[in-house]
Amino acid sequence: MKLEFIGAAHEVTGSCHYLEIGETRLFVDCGMEQGQNLYENVEPPVSYSQIDFVLLTHAHIDHAGYLPFIYARGFRGRVIATDATAELCDIMLRDSAHIQEMEAEWKNRKGRRAGKAEVAPLYEMKDALGVINLIEAYPYHETIKLNDDITIRFIDAGHLLGSASIEIWAKEGDVEKKLVFSGDIGNKHKPLIRDPQYIQSADYVIMECTYGDRYHKKNPNYEVSLARIIQETLDRGGNVVIPAFAVGRTQELLYFIRQIKADGMVTGHDNFDVYVDSPLAVEATHVFKNNMLECFDEETSQLVAKGINPIDFPGLKLSITSEESKNINFDTTPKVIISAAGMCDAGRIRHHLKHNLWRKECTVVFAGYQAEGTIGRSLLDGAKEVKLFGESIDVEAHIELIDGISGHADRDGLMEWIGAFKEKPEHVFMVHGQDTVCDSFADGLKKELGLNASAPFSGSVFDLAEGVWIREAAGIPVIKAAVSKKRADSVFMRLVAAGERLMQVIRHNEGGANKDLAKLTDQIMALCDKWDR
Repeated sequence: MKLEFIGAAHEVTGSCHYLEIGETRLFVDCGMEQGQNLYENVEPPVSYSQIDFVLLTHAHIDHAGYLPFIYARGFRGRVIATDATAELCDIMLRDSAHIQEMEAEWKNRKGRRAGKAEVAPLYEMKDALGVINLIEAYPYHETIKLNDDITIRFIDAGHLLGSASIEIWAKEGDVEKKLVFSGDIGNKHKPLIRDPQYIQSADYVIMECTYGDRYHKKNPNYEVSLARIIQETLDRGGNVVIPAFAVGRTQELLYFIRQIKADGMVTGHDNFDVYVDSPLAVEATHVFKNNMLECFDEETSQLVAKGINPIDFPGLKLSITSEESKNINFDTTPKVIISAAGMCDAGRIRHHLKHNLWRKECTVVFAGYQAEGTIGRSLLDGAKEVKLFGESIDVEAHIELIDGISGHADRDGLMEWIGAFKEKPEHVFMVHGQDTVCDSFADGLKKELGLNASAPFSGSVFDLAEGVWIREAAGIPVIKAAVSKKRADSVFMRLVAAGERLMQVIRHNEGGANKDLAKLTDQIMALCDKWDR
């Protein structure tokens, strides 16, 4: 019974943890890395084709976006998620695959002119569709028996529609342990969804600490801040551009703007237009409507009961096609544009930045976390120019941050969540935080709550039965040349993964009928004869 830390170890994105319980091998989360990464992530100790389950805490790409990648490399196990997470993954993974394919196509068009070799997308649409078919959906609080050794349950984490902390009851021989993976713990008093729900017991807790060194403003009035920005920008004749995650943050912003319009908080610009320029955001909004009863908080449910759509209002325009997206900036009427991606690292938002960043009358508003190495972080840090589509763009627009509108609990919220355990866990492992934050928050848990806490690096392995480290890895800094080579080798590594999966298929057919085994053997030998060089 062991736990190995793969991703989001001393880093904020790329969450992935490997569990081995008896003969069962599983991941908790399988996320994509975003922005700048300090440390190398180790490869899992087994091939992806040997992973039996992936348990998802929620649908954000840094927790679920690597699923098509492992599918392309042989994973055919079961993906277990909440009802809303399953619905959101259906649209988000397809969207991510589309972005991967489009990015590769753009790079290859540019590379051909420079005589460079073709690059392959990280994964393709067929991989996203394949892994989506493996997702199984369950409601909150239902006890789910995966096999004789593992039982799980999802508890609302209050971070995103469908987000969950995961309780895992694990048994190996005579040893039984309970693990809790926090997932991303939500900020309290957010619009639309419930506050995080607390858990009372665990032997081991794997806990995020994204905002473990920060405090949100107390009782902030987001509508007032946003209304001021909209008023000032429209008065100047500019556009308000808001990079926002298509799922979660976009719907929260619509909630605020509906209230701003209902209360007449912006004057002189009656029924100003608000464009949501994201097919994904439009689809996600439908998922929000489908899960109102299970996921919405009491205040939002009361609006729905009165017949009020909490995320709809006059002047809201939904842009789906590329042509509709382009026309937004051809229209000179001052407006609000909400577009993905939230960190400005992909998607349509980059086109809107290209058209509006150089205009002094415009405003770019950030309402969410910006990872190191992203364009969003550069703008918040005061960059005077940024590169978009190979072109340098001067930053003349106003840059604003609406502080506290975070989906993550701050330090107080994190301490409250871990402090709700009635008995002290044997060990708390800090993950999903910046390098120094992981260490400082672990120290805080030791000093303030008397907990046994640590912040492992990728490659660290813990024996859950004995309560001791099997291996405590050191952080291996990322070398850019190595990253480039890894990407170049990705197609070959996919071939290697196919070979590993073939061996899995061969072993599974042990004891089969001689006629079937002979047929399979002939097919493999014919394939070898064709490709042996």
